[in-house]
Amino acid sequence: VAVEVDVVRTNLQLGFEGGKSGFFAHVGTLVCPSIMPTKILSLWSGPRNVSTALMYSFAEREDTTVIDEPLYGHYLSLTHAPQPHWEELMEQLETDGETVVREVILKPPDVPLFFIKNMAHHLIDLDARFLDELTNVFLIRDPEQMLPSLVNQIAEPTPRDVALEQQAQLFRDLTERGSEPLVIDSKALLLDPEKVLRRLCERVEIPFDPAMLSWEPGPRPEDGPWAPYWYHNLHKSTGFAPYAEKTNPFPEALVPLLEASRPHYEFLLERAL
Repeated sequence: VAVEVDVVRTNLQLGFEGGKSGFFAHVGTLVCPSIMPTKILSLWSGPRNVSTALMYSFAEREDTTVIDEPLYGHYLSLTHAPQPHWEELMEQLETDGETVVREVILKPPDVPLFFIKNMAHHLIDLDARFLDELTNVFLIRDPEQMLPSLVNQIAEPTPRDVALEQQAQLFRDLTERGSEPLVIDSKALLLDPEKVLRRLCERVEIPFDPAMLSWEPGPRPEDGPWAPYWYHNLHKSTGFAPYAEKTNPFPEALVPLLEASRPHYEFLLERAL
């Protein structure tokens, strides 16, 4: 039995109590078996890791719905972490993490693939065992390359902002419970997007779609409301940017944070695709 579903790119009100928004988007017309369960693919990233580009890539698939950082409001409400336009964001985001897990992450739309872009450090004060019901992928980046970019948004970043420690611990927890999470290094992804995406698709048992390699420039419906403060360079892109090594001297003030982050990065890098 197959069901034809017409879908368009749109932001959807998710029906949370309090009327907060989620940021779903989808495109295309698809035919899918109605009896097949939706595969929930959760990306656990840190900041400045090309995670939004990867979300855009999956948004180009006709079988996929994507959502942008659904736990962001939960994280901000608990930490009061300094972010651009904090109060404006808090008016728009769902701040109850348990509601997000129950009503968004574990209640996917009726499509073959549901791609969730998550930040690892947003997963706080929640029972993380719900990850056992997801297909989990960790996206990492060399902190020596990432930290000089992060300070453009967060002037004095902390280990929590970097998220590598949280990623490493989540990976350990999942493997101890018998899961087999995947790891992608952003450098490898940028050096050969098609190779890495083909490998990822094979490992999560979905077909590779060449449409994942490019997209139209500009803001997109799946963007969260923080996009104007974080995504301005990405909105100029039409695909994964070629990898470029940072050559400026590394900021001396960030050296302690780099040294604290590197062991977690190297642990995950050893396990990358």
